[in-house]
Amino acid sequence: MNSFKAKFTNRELIKGMHTTLSDASVTEMCALVGFDFIWIDTEHSALDYYTLQTHLIAAKAGGTHSLVRIPWNDPILAKRVLEMGPDGIIFPVINTAEELDAAMKSTLYPPHGTRGFGPVRAVKYGLSSADEFINKESLDMVRCVQIESAKAVENLPQMVKNPWVDCFIFGPCDLSGSIGELNNVEGKRTQDLLKKAIDILQKANKSIGVSFGSTSADVIKGWHDMGINMVSAGTDYMHIVSGAKRVYSILQTLD
Repeated sequence: MNSFKAKFTNRELIKGMHTTLSDASVTEMCALVGFDFIWIDTEHSALDYYTLQTHLIAAKAGGTHSLVRIPWNDPILAKRVLEMGPDGIIFPVINTAEELDAAMKSTLYPPHGTRGFGPVRAVKYGLSSADEFINKESLDMVRCVQIESAKAVENLPQMVKNPWVDCFIFGPCDLSGSIGELNNVEGKRTQDLLKKAIDILQKANKSIGVSFGSTSADVIKGWHDMGINMVSAGTDYMHIVSGAKRVYSILQTLD
């Protein structure tokens, strides 16, 4: 087991941020900061496959692990991403044990799953052993699923039985939307769902993650205090805008 996957298995604190912009130098820049991972998002961004690969190369150049969120739980969408060799993959909107099982099988070669064989960057363009990749490296990849609905929380006791999931990650805004209160993350009903899910995951000894855009120290600490060990906070564009706004406000004070 590699050290990155071990962090999830051991439920250590795992710190990261999201990247959505097209220029891979932004990912390299953020990777150099020292995060445990860069969350490269292809669900809510304009990133195409070629651009995604440049982000993966940039994250590695910056010395940081890469997690790629695909747009949907679809084996075809997962396949091309997997062949690029990310350190981990994230499936959004997983609601049932059956959906989760299908997601995991799409990442696993037979006999464990249904993944077709054809890695490219993942096997260093043929310079690495295919057998070693099949039997070790492909299994060491981090596999994450997102809990983003009340239905998912309801089915979580069955979902945690799947042995291949390294982390269950909350999408709190969509979770609130699933009960008709979109963006009311602090509302009692959403908070009750989160607490219920966290209790189930803690009892199953699973890593628990959260994805949000805020960079507030209070918000970040608040999520961690709830029992969450994997935190992806803020985005590349938000970091740029917040820095620009800070300098602009200083300039506004000049005569």
